[in-house]
Amino acid sequence: MVQVSLPPWWARAERAARALKATTRGAGKANHSVYVVLLHDPRRAEPWGLYVGQTWRDPDLRFDQHKAGYKASGAVRRFGVRLVPGLTEHLNPLRQWESLDLEAALAEAFRTAGVPWVEGGH
Repeated sequence: MVQVSLPPWWARAERAARALKATTRGAGKANHSVYVVLLHDPRRAEPWGLYVGQTWRDPDLRFDQHKAGYKASGAVRRFGVRLVPGLTEHLNPLRQWESLDLEAALAEAFRTAGVPWVEGGH
């Protein structure tokens, strides 16, 4: 098994994600999720990054759609390695309006925490 060391900003990203709270988590009609994808582009000076998205679909299915090119983020299609559910499981499921708010908040929190490459979050 190949061991991959985590990027130096990983612990800060985890703390930033865990600091966010969802007020509608588990509420009636809470059928949306925010999700994070680990990105890797060895051509970049800082090759690791994160993509933040939101969906009403299962995040695993949405990741597969990105990789297949369906309504895809170019960054996830080309550089997506895997979902990182540990960064968002404390937030999901939630209502649509809050998923949109938290998608943007999560991306900004990652940037503030020093993640050098953040995509999505709009």
